[in-house]
Amino acid sequence: MFGIVVVVFAVILLFSVVKIVPQGREFTVERFGKYTKTLSPGISLLTPFVERIGRRMNMMEQVLDVPQQEVITKDNAMVKVDAIVFIQVMNASAAAYRVEDLHYAITQLCSTNLRTVIGSMELDEVLFQRDSINSRLLTVIDAATEPWGVKVNRIEIKDLTPPVDITNAMARQMKAERERRAVITEADGEKQAAIARAEGAKQSAILEAEGRREAAFRDAEAREREAEAEAKATAMVSQAIAAGDVNAINYFVAQKYVEAFAELARSPQQRTVIVPAEMSGLVGTLAGVSELVGLARDQQTRTPPTAPQAPRTAAPRTPLTPPTRPAGGGSVPRT
Repeated sequence: MFGIVVVVFAVILLFSVVKIVPQGREFTVERFGKYTKTLSPGISLLTPFVERIGRRMNMMEQVLDVPQQEVITKDNAMVKVDAIVFIQVMNASAAAYRVEDLHYAITQLCSTNLRTVIGSMELDEVLFQRDSINSRLLTVIDAATEPWGVKVNRIEIKDLTPPVDITNAMARQMKAERERRAVITEADGEKQAAIARAEGAKQSAILEAEGRREAAFRDAEAREREAEAEAKATAMVSQAIAAGDVNAINYFVAQKYVEAFAELARSPQQRTVIVPAEMSGLVGTLAGVSELVGLARDQQTRTPPTAPQAPRTAAPRTPLTPPTRPAGGGSVPRT
């Protein structure tokens, strides 16, 4: 029996002397009820029957939930608000011996300061300035918990519920704002579309004007070329007439005759077109025109003579007699 008592006593003595502190914790040591030191994580030895473990403090960051409460704002609006607090014990002895219940004290401190901060703000500021509320609460509570050896890392407003009537008014306000933005966006779209259409019409008008200018330039150039060709033809015919060639005169007479006959045929007032029965004069005129063209071609290809020669006289030809109308007054219908 004595041996068993000794073994039991030895085991009790061993457990009271050897202490193992886990990571993230710190233990305070009391000697006859007075705080003497703090044990860090690891193994430590205590004086038997003299020293004992006082408080086991959690040194890791902790999260405290602040209960929901009703707060009256500066403009007499009732809101429900709650929060969460992130704390960390930095001094184990101060947290253990300077406050009775650390978690309860911090929770109550947050509740009272939450009412103070929100009560000094209007409802719109409370709803849209949560960051400002968090910063003010963090500054006040961290300064208040510093003597307790606690560091307040963050405070966040978790939920903020305004009254039902204010919530409905906010919903209507949001709907009106959305409708206003939609109208503005639609008006901007119509404005951009009108600008695009006007720009397109402007570019179209510019291109059309450039097309008309180019067409006018081309028409003027064509008329100029035609006038140059007519002038050259007239000069050639004038030279032929000056040389005594009767075929040139026949050419002009035949040309005017054909033009007059064409105008007579195109006249909308005529139902029938009178064709002369004697066509020999017209045939002779055409033969003279072809001979005139041949002579002009020969003059262009012939080299100029070295000695002056006698002027060449054309054989007399019978002048073109004006066409006579047949005795029977023959006519053909106009087609």
